[in-house]
Amino acid sequence: MTRKHILAPGFFHGTLGRVITWTVITWTVIAAPLLHGQQSSPTESEVKSAYLYNFGKFVEWPAKATSAGEFFPICALGDDSFGSTLETIIAGESINGKKVLVKRVARPQDAVSCRILFISSSEQNQLKEILAALDNTSVLTVSDMPQFTRRGGMIQFVVEANKVRFEVNLTSAERAGLTLSSQLLKVAINVKRSAQSGG
Repeated sequence: MTRKHILAPGFFHGTLGRVITWTVITWTVIAAPLLHGQQSSPTESEVKSAYLYNFGKFVEWPAKATSAGEFFPICALGDDSFGSTLETIIAGESINGKKVLVKRVARPQDAVSCRILFISSSEQNQLKEILAALDNTSVLTVSDMPQFTRRGGMIQFVVEANKVRFEVNLTSAERAGLTLSSQLLKVAINVKRSAQSGG
């Protein structure tokens, strides 16, 4: 079974649908399936790429955002730690009938048409300005930089016991008009509400 088959539409949804308790962590949901047919564990970049793709299946965007364009852009800003992994993991996949398009953007202003924006840790000194540039947009912001959700970001990758997990700032997502599925929130390690932005 290839990774594209593993990540085919419906796989993640079916797995999450079987989550009974919070203790069934997201590592089991994503990383374990990626191991199928592999001799070695998936890299951190592979797991994060899979998350970015699957986040798109569990977030509802406003109608204005969903009607724009023929693609579902997943973008990255800052130093690129993914290399070709993002394309390898999600090439040819679709979300809500739109083909996923991976884009690298140089400025936050270039990300206003993205659905999901991964902000590299290299940009932590500019985070306040980046989030300000995305104000009044419906872009799901994701990062692995420390304190990201406390500073107004929406989803932060957290590595615990060598496993990639995530926490959510629900207030930031709701302010952008995004609705996060209860199934997604169920497997987050922390769901917080914070009015702070940038910082």
